[in-house]
Amino acid sequence: MNEVATTFLTLGAVSYGGAGILGMMQAEIQQKRGWLSKERFLEGLALSNLLPGPTAAQLAMFLGYARAGWMGALVAGVCFVVPGFVVMLTLTLLYTTFAAVSTLRGAFYGLAPVVLGIFAIAVYRLGRAAIKDAGPLAFAVASAMAMAFPQVGIVTVLLVAGSIAIMLYASRAWGAVLVAATLALARLLALTSGVAMPLALDSGTGLGALALFFVIVGAFTFGGGLAMLGFIEQHAVTSFHWLTAQQFLDGLALGQLTPGPVVMLAAFVGYHVAAITGAVVAAAAVFLPSFALVLLTIPILQRTRQHPWLQAALRGVNPAVIAVIAVALLKMVPVAMPDLPRGALAVVTVLVMLRWSISPPLLIFAGAVLGLALGR
Repeated sequence: MNEVATTFLTLGAVSYGGAGILGMMQAEIQQKRGWLSKERFLEGLALSNLLPGPTAAQLAMFLGYARAGWMGALVAGVCFVVPGFVVMLTLTLLYTTFAAVSTLRGAFYGLAPVVLGIFAIAVYRLGRAAIKDAGPLAFAVASAMAMAFPQVGIVTVLLVAGSIAIMLYASRAWGAVLVAATLALARLLALTSGVAMPLALDSGTGLGALALFFVIVGAFTFGGGLAMLGFIEQHAVTSFHWLTAQQFLDGLALGQLTPGPVVMLAAFVGYHVAAITGAVVAAAAVFLPSFALVLLTIPILQRTRQHPWLQAALRGVNPAVIAVIAVALLKMVPVAMPDLPRGALAVVTVLVMLRWSISPPLLIFAGAVLGLALGR
Protein backbone atom coordinates (compact mmCIF):
# COMPACT_ATOMS: atom_id res chain seq x y z
CA MET A 1 0.00 0.00 0.00
CA ASN A 2 2.93 2.35 0.62
CA GLU A 3 3.97 1.87 -3.00
CA VAL A 4 0.50 2.89 -4.21
CA ALA A 5 0.49 5.96 -1.95
CA THR A 6 3.96 7.20 -2.90
CA THR A 7 3.43 6.52 -6.61
CA PHE A 8 0.23 8.52 -6.83
CA LEU A 9 1.41 11.30 -4.55
CA THR A 10 4.32 11.73 -6.96
CA LEU A 11 2.11 11.58 -10.04
CA GLY A 12 -0.37 13.97 -8.46
CA ALA A 13 2.45 16.42 -7.74
CA VAL A 14 4.13 16.41 -11.16
CA SER A 15 1.41 15.47 -13.69
CA TYR A 16 0.36 18.37 -15.90
CA GLY A 17 -1.48 18.75 -19.16
CA GLY A 18 -5.04 17.48 -18.75
CA ALA A 19 -5.22 14.46 -21.04
CA GLY A 20 -1.42 14.30 -20.95
CA ILE A 21 -1.70 12.94 -17.40
CA LEU A 22 -2.93 9.68 -18.94
CA GLY A 23 0.39 9.41 -20.74
CA MET A 24 2.24 9.90 -17.47
CA MET A 25 0.26 7.05 -15.90
CA GLN A 26 0.87 4.71 -18.81
CA ALA A 27 4.60 5.38 -18.82
CA GLU A 28 5.12 5.28 -15.06
CA ILE A 29 2.68 2.54 -13.99
CA GLN A 30 1.97 0.27 -16.95
CA GLN A 31 5.27 0.54 -18.81
CA LYS A 32 7.79 1.05 -16.02
CA ARG A 33 6.23 -0.69 -13.01
CA GLY A 34 4.21 -3.32 -14.89
CA TRP A 35 1.23 -3.31 -12.52
CA LEU A 36 -1.03 -4.44 -15.37
CA SER A 37 -0.96 -5.29 -19.08
CA LYS A 38 -1.53 -2.79 -21.89
CA GLU A 39 -4.86 -4.48 -22.61
CA ARG A 40 -5.94 -4.08 -18.99
CA PHE A 41 -4.79 -0.45 -19.01
CA LEU A 42 -6.99 0.11 -22.07
CA GLU A 43 -9.94 -1.35 -20.16
CA GLY A 44 -9.29 1.20 -17.44
CA LEU A 45 -9.13 4.00 -20.00
CA ALA A 46 -12.41 2.86 -21.53
CA LEU A 47 -14.13 2.71 -18.14
CA SER A 48 -12.79 6.14 -17.14
CA ASN A 49 -14.03 7.70 -20.38
CA LEU A 50 -17.47 6.10 -20.10
CA LEU A 51 -18.10 7.43 -16.59
CA PRO A 52 -18.91 11.07 -15.78
CA GLY A 53 -16.33 13.07 -13.91
CA PRO A 54 -12.55 13.67 -14.17
CA THR A 55 -10.99 10.92 -16.31
CA ALA A 56 -7.50 11.03 -14.78
CA ALA A 57 -8.70 10.63 -11.19
CA GLN A 58 -10.89 7.69 -12.20
CA LEU A 59 -8.03 6.02 -14.04
CA ALA A 60 -5.84 6.50 -10.95
CA MET A 61 -8.44 4.63 -8.88
CA PHE A 62 -8.64 1.85 -11.47
CA LEU A 63 -4.86 1.44 -11.41
CA GLY A 64 -4.81 1.46 -7.62
CA TYR A 65 -7.47 -1.26 -7.60
CA ALA A 66 -5.43 -3.34 -10.05
CA ARG A 67 -2.48 -3.16 -7.66
CA ALA A 68 -4.10 -3.44 -4.22
CA GLY A 69 -7.86 -3.93 -4.46
CA TRP A 70 -10.47 -1.65 -2.86
CA MET A 71 -8.07 0.02 -0.45
CA GLY A 72 -5.60 0.56 -3.28
CA ALA A 73 -8.30 2.36 -5.28
CA LEU A 74 -9.14 4.66 -2.36
CA VAL A 75 -5.50 5.40 -1.57
CA ALA A 76 -4.62 6.02 -5.22
CA GLY A 77 -7.55 8.38 -5.73
CA VAL A 78 -6.93 10.42 -2.60
CA CYS A 79 -3.16 10.61 -3.06
CA PHE A 80 -3.56 11.65 -6.69
CA VAL A 81 -5.86 14.61 -6.00
CA VAL A 82 -4.41 15.92 -2.71
CA PRO A 83 -1.21 17.50 -4.18
CA GLY A 84 -3.24 19.41 -6.76
CA PHE A 85 -5.60 20.68 -4.06
CA VAL A 86 -2.71 21.89 -1.90
CA VAL A 87 -1.06 23.67 -4.84
CA MET A 88 -4.32 25.24 -6.04
CA LEU A 89 -5.22 26.47 -2.55
CA THR A 90 -1.72 27.92 -2.11
CA LEU A 91 -1.87 29.69 -5.47
CA THR A 92 -5.37 30.96 -4.71
CA LEU A 93 -4.15 32.48 -1.45
CA LEU A 94 -1.26 34.12 -3.31
CA TYR A 95 -3.66 35.34 -5.98
CA THR A 96 -6.04 36.94 -3.50
CA THR A 97 -3.12 38.54 -1.64
CA PHE A 98 -0.81 39.66 -4.45
CA ALA A 99 -3.22 39.48 -7.46
CA ALA A 100 -0.75 37.58 -9.69
CA VAL A 101 1.62 34.63 -9.93
CA SER A 102 3.05 35.48 -13.34
CA THR A 103 6.65 34.70 -12.36
CA LEU A 104 5.84 30.98 -12.41
CA ARG A 105 4.20 30.92 -15.81
CA GLY A 106 7.52 30.62 -17.60
CA ALA A 107 7.71 27.02 -16.42
CA PHE A 108 5.03 26.15 -18.95
CA TYR A 109 7.22 27.24 -21.84
CA GLY A 110 9.19 24.02 -21.42
CA LEU A 111 6.66 21.91 -19.54
CA ALA A 112 3.82 21.72 -22.10
CA PRO A 113 5.84 20.21 -24.99
CA VAL A 114 7.37 17.61 -22.65
CA VAL A 115 3.88 16.58 -21.53
CA LEU A 116 2.85 16.35 -25.18
CA GLY A 117 5.80 14.09 -25.98
CA ILE A 118 5.01 11.77 -23.05
CA PHE A 119 1.38 11.64 -24.14
CA ALA A 120 2.37 10.82 -27.73
CA ILE A 121 4.47 7.86 -26.56
CA ALA A 122 1.53 6.55 -24.52
CA VAL A 123 -0.76 6.73 -27.56
CA TYR A 124 1.85 4.92 -29.64
CA ARG A 125 2.41 2.12 -27.12
CA LEU A 126 -1.25 1.56 -26.37
CA GLY A 127 -2.14 1.81 -30.06
CA ARG A 128 0.25 -1.04 -30.87
CA ALA A 129 -1.58 -3.19 -28.32
CA ALA A 130 -5.10 -2.28 -29.43
CA ILE A 131 -4.74 -2.04 -33.22
CA LYS A 132 -3.18 -5.16 -34.70
CA ASP A 133 -5.17 -5.68 -37.91
CA ALA A 134 -7.70 -4.07 -40.24
CA GLY A 135 -10.73 -4.58 -37.96
CA PRO A 136 -9.50 -2.50 -34.98
CA LEU A 137 -8.02 0.03 -37.41
CA ALA A 138 -11.47 0.56 -38.95
CA PHE A 139 -12.97 1.14 -35.49
CA ALA A 140 -10.21 3.63 -34.65
CA VAL A 141 -10.56 5.60 -37.90
CA ALA A 142 -14.36 5.74 -37.65
CA SER A 143 -14.18 6.86 -34.02
CA ALA A 144 -11.66 9.59 -34.81
CA MET A 145 -13.88 10.84 -37.63
CA ALA A 146 -16.91 10.87 -35.30
CA MET A 147 -14.98 12.98 -32.78
CA ALA A 148 -14.66 15.68 -35.45
CA PHE A 149 -18.32 16.56 -34.82
CA PRO A 150 -18.66 18.66 -31.62
CA GLN A 151 -22.15 17.35 -30.88
CA VAL A 152 -20.86 13.77 -30.67
CA GLY A 153 -19.49 13.05 -27.21
CA ILE A 154 -16.83 10.60 -26.07
CA VAL A 155 -19.36 8.38 -24.30
CA THR A 156 -21.49 8.06 -27.43
CA VAL A 157 -18.47 7.15 -29.56
CA LEU A 158 -17.31 4.43 -27.15
CA LEU A 159 -20.77 2.95 -26.57
CA VAL A 160 -21.56 2.86 -30.29
CA ALA A 161 -18.17 1.23 -31.01
CA GLY A 162 -18.85 -1.41 -28.38
CA SER A 163 -22.39 -2.03 -29.63
CA ILE A 164 -21.24 -2.41 -33.24
CA ALA A 165 -18.52 -4.82 -32.09
CA ILE A 166 -21.17 -6.92 -30.31
CA MET A 167 -23.22 -6.88 -33.51
CA LEU A 168 -20.22 -8.06 -35.54
CA TYR A 169 -18.64 -10.55 -33.15
CA ALA A 170 -21.38 -11.78 -30.80
CA SER A 171 -25.05 -11.13 -31.67
CA ARG A 172 -26.19 -9.23 -34.73
CA ALA A 173 -29.72 -8.65 -33.45
CA TRP A 174 -28.79 -7.57 -29.94
CA GLY A 175 -25.93 -5.45 -31.26
CA ALA A 176 -28.35 -3.51 -33.46
CA VAL A 177 -30.67 -3.00 -30.49
CA LEU A 178 -27.74 -1.71 -28.40
CA VAL A 179 -26.71 0.75 -31.11
CA ALA A 180 -30.23 2.20 -31.17
CA ALA A 181 -30.39 2.28 -27.36
CA THR A 182 -27.00 4.00 -27.18
CA LEU A 183 -28.09 6.79 -29.50
CA ALA A 184 -31.25 7.28 -27.41
CA LEU A 185 -29.16 7.29 -24.23
CA ALA A 186 -26.81 9.90 -25.68
CA ARG A 187 -29.78 12.19 -26.23
CA LEU A 188 -30.93 11.62 -22.66
CA LEU A 189 -27.48 12.35 -21.23
CA ALA A 190 -27.38 15.63 -23.16
CA LEU A 191 -30.54 16.69 -21.34
CA THR A 192 -29.64 15.35 -17.88
CA SER A 193 -27.59 18.29 -16.65
CA GLY A 194 -30.31 20.69 -17.72
CA VAL A 195 -32.80 18.78 -15.59
CA ALA A 196 -30.52 18.37 -12.57
CA MET A 197 -29.10 21.88 -12.39
CA PRO A 198 -32.30 23.69 -11.30
CA LEU A 199 -31.98 21.78 -8.03
CA ALA A 200 -28.82 23.74 -7.30
CA LEU A 201 -30.16 27.01 -8.66
CA ASP A 202 -32.84 27.12 -5.96
CA SER A 203 -30.62 26.01 -3.09
CA GLY A 204 -29.10 29.33 -1.98
CA THR A 205 -25.51 30.52 -1.91
CA GLY A 206 -23.95 28.81 1.11
CA LEU A 207 -21.89 25.68 1.57
CA GLY A 208 -24.92 23.50 0.84
CA ALA A 209 -25.41 25.07 -2.58
CA LEU A 210 -21.68 24.83 -3.26
CA ALA A 211 -21.57 21.14 -2.35
CA LEU A 212 -24.72 20.31 -4.33
CA PHE A 213 -23.48 22.14 -7.40
CA PHE A 214 -20.14 20.35 -7.53
CA VAL A 215 -21.69 16.95 -6.79
CA ILE A 216 -23.92 17.54 -9.84
CA VAL A 217 -20.90 18.61 -11.90
CA GLY A 218 -19.05 15.43 -10.93
CA ALA A 219 -22.05 13.14 -11.41
CA PHE A 220 -23.54 14.42 -14.67
CA THR A 221 -20.73 15.92 -16.76
CA PHE A 222 -19.29 13.55 -19.35
CA GLY A 223 -16.18 14.13 -21.42
CA GLY A 224 -13.53 14.65 -18.74
CA GLY A 225 -12.10 17.73 -17.09
CA LEU A 226 -12.37 20.15 -20.01
CA ALA A 227 -16.10 19.50 -20.39
CA MET A 228 -16.47 20.02 -16.64
CA LEU A 229 -14.71 23.39 -16.86
CA GLY A 230 -17.22 24.60 -19.43
CA PHE A 231 -20.07 23.49 -17.19
CA ILE A 232 -18.54 25.23 -14.16
CA GLU A 233 -18.01 28.48 -16.07
CA GLN A 234 -21.57 28.52 -17.36
CA HIS A 235 -23.12 28.31 -13.90
CA ALA A 236 -20.52 29.69 -11.45
CA VAL A 237 -20.15 32.89 -13.50
CA THR A 238 -23.45 33.37 -15.32
CA SER A 239 -26.05 31.69 -13.08
CA PHE A 240 -24.68 31.98 -9.53
CA HIS A 241 -22.36 35.00 -9.93
CA TRP A 242 -19.85 33.39 -7.56
CA LEU A 243 -17.06 34.69 -9.81
CA THR A 244 -16.67 37.42 -12.39
CA ALA A 245 -15.60 36.41 -15.89
CA GLN A 246 -12.13 37.81 -15.20
CA GLN A 247 -11.82 35.89 -11.95
CA PHE A 248 -12.74 32.70 -13.77
CA LEU A 249 -10.04 33.35 -16.39
CA ASP A 250 -7.55 34.00 -13.60
CA GLY A 251 -8.61 30.70 -12.03
CA LEU A 252 -7.91 28.93 -15.32
CA ALA A 253 -4.45 30.52 -15.36
CA LEU A 254 -3.82 29.23 -11.85
CA GLY A 255 -5.08 25.85 -12.98
CA GLN A 256 -2.26 25.76 -15.51
CA LEU A 257 0.18 25.96 -12.63
CA THR A 258 -1.63 23.26 -10.67
CA PRO A 259 -0.70 19.59 -11.16
CA GLY A 260 -3.27 16.82 -11.26
CA PRO A 261 -6.86 16.95 -12.58
CA VAL A 262 -7.77 20.22 -14.28
CA VAL A 263 -11.13 20.25 -12.47
CA MET A 264 -9.28 21.21 -9.28
CA LEU A 265 -10.44 24.66 -10.38
CA ALA A 266 -13.35 23.76 -8.08
CA ALA A 267 -11.17 24.68 -5.10
CA PHE A 268 -10.62 28.16 -6.56
CA VAL A 269 -14.37 28.64 -6.98
CA GLY A 270 -15.09 27.27 -3.52
CA TYR A 271 -12.58 29.63 -1.92
CA HIS A 272 -14.38 32.64 -3.42
CA VAL A 273 -17.68 31.41 -1.98
CA ALA A 274 -16.63 30.38 1.54
CA ALA A 275 -12.85 30.79 1.96
CA ILE A 276 -10.79 27.71 2.87
CA THR A 277 -13.84 25.74 4.01
CA GLY A 278 -15.48 26.40 0.67
CA ALA A 279 -12.35 25.22 -1.17
CA VAL A 280 -12.34 21.94 0.78
CA VAL A 281 -16.08 21.38 0.27
CA ALA A 282 -15.99 22.13 -3.47
CA ALA A 283 -12.95 19.92 -4.13
CA ALA A 284 -14.39 17.03 -2.13
CA ALA A 285 -17.82 17.34 -3.75
CA VAL A 286 -16.58 17.36 -7.35
CA PHE A 287 -14.59 14.14 -6.83
CA LEU A 288 -17.09 12.30 -4.62
CA PRO A 289 -19.22 10.90 -7.51
CA SER A 290 -16.09 9.58 -9.23
CA PHE A 291 -15.01 7.65 -6.15
CA ALA A 292 -18.49 6.15 -5.78
CA LEU A 293 -18.90 5.26 -9.47
CA VAL A 294 -15.46 3.73 -9.90
CA LEU A 295 -15.66 1.65 -6.73
CA LEU A 296 -19.09 0.37 -7.82
CA THR A 297 -18.22 -0.42 -11.44
CA ILE A 298 -14.72 -1.95 -11.14
CA PRO A 299 -15.94 -5.10 -9.30
CA ILE A 300 -18.68 -5.54 -11.93
CA LEU A 301 -16.08 -5.27 -14.68
CA GLN A 302 -13.89 -7.78 -12.86
CA ARG A 303 -16.71 -10.34 -12.66
CA THR A 304 -17.92 -9.92 -16.23
CA ARG A 305 -14.71 -9.25 -18.19
CA GLN A 306 -14.62 -12.83 -19.54
CA HIS A 307 -18.23 -12.72 -20.76
CA PRO A 308 -18.36 -13.22 -24.56
CA TRP A 309 -20.37 -10.04 -25.09
CA LEU A 310 -17.94 -7.92 -23.09
CA GLN A 311 -14.99 -9.46 -24.90
CA ALA A 312 -16.70 -8.64 -28.20
CA ALA A 313 -17.48 -5.08 -27.08
CA LEU A 314 -13.85 -4.47 -26.09
CA ARG A 315 -12.78 -5.33 -29.65
CA GLY A 316 -14.51 -2.11 -30.67
CA VAL A 317 -14.08 -0.02 -27.51
CA ASN A 318 -10.30 -0.43 -27.16
CA PRO A 319 -9.37 0.96 -30.60
CA ALA A 320 -12.04 3.63 -30.15
CA VAL A 321 -10.32 4.73 -26.92
CA ILE A 322 -7.05 5.04 -28.81
CA ALA A 323 -8.79 7.22 -31.38
CA VAL A 324 -10.33 9.42 -28.69
CA ILE A 325 -7.04 10.07 -26.91
CA ALA A 326 -5.24 10.55 -30.25
CA VAL A 327 -7.74 13.29 -31.11
CA ALA A 328 -7.10 14.83 -27.68
CA LEU A 329 -3.36 14.71 -28.45
CA LEU A 330 -3.85 16.54 -31.75
CA LYS A 331 -5.90 19.24 -30.02
CA MET A 332 -3.00 19.85 -27.63
CA VAL A 333 -0.46 20.43 -30.43
CA PRO A 334 -1.23 24.12 -31.23
CA VAL A 335 -1.06 25.04 -27.54
CA ALA A 336 1.98 22.96 -26.59
CA MET A 337 4.01 23.49 -29.80
CA PRO A 338 3.28 27.01 -31.13
CA ASP A 339 6.88 27.63 -32.17
CA LEU A 340 9.98 25.76 -33.35
CA PRO A 341 11.83 25.50 -29.98
CA ARG A 342 8.86 23.90 -28.26
CA GLY A 343 8.25 21.64 -31.23
CA ALA A 344 11.87 20.51 -31.04
CA LEU A 345 11.53 19.87 -27.29
CA ALA A 346 8.49 17.66 -27.88
CA VAL A 347 10.37 15.67 -30.53
CA VAL A 348 13.39 15.29 -28.24
CA THR A 349 11.11 14.01 -25.46
CA VAL A 350 9.67 11.37 -27.79
CA LEU A 351 13.13 10.25 -28.93
CA VAL A 352 14.45 10.10 -25.36
CA MET A 353 11.51 7.98 -24.18
CA LEU A 354 11.89 5.61 -27.12
CA ARG A 355 15.61 5.18 -26.48
CA TRP A 356 15.94 5.23 -22.68
CA SER A 357 13.78 4.32 -19.68
CA ILE A 358 13.78 7.75 -18.08
CA SER A 359 11.10 8.44 -15.48
CA PRO A 360 8.46 10.88 -16.80
CA PRO A 361 8.58 13.03 -13.61
CA LEU A 362 12.25 13.71 -14.33
CA LEU A 363 11.41 14.81 -17.87
CA ILE A 364 8.63 17.02 -16.51
CA PHE A 365 11.02 18.64 -14.04
CA ALA A 366 13.63 19.20 -16.75
CA GLY A 367 11.06 20.86 -19.00
CA ALA A 368 9.87 23.18 -16.22
CA VAL A 369 13.44 24.18 -15.36
CA LEU A 370 14.17 24.89 -19.01
CA GLY A 371 11.08 27.09 -19.25
CA LEU A 372 12.08 29.08 -16.17
CA ALA A 373 15.65 29.44 -17.41
CA LEU A 374 14.48 30.87 -20.71
CA GLY A 375 12.32 33.34 -18.80
CA ARG A 376 9.36 33.08 -21.13
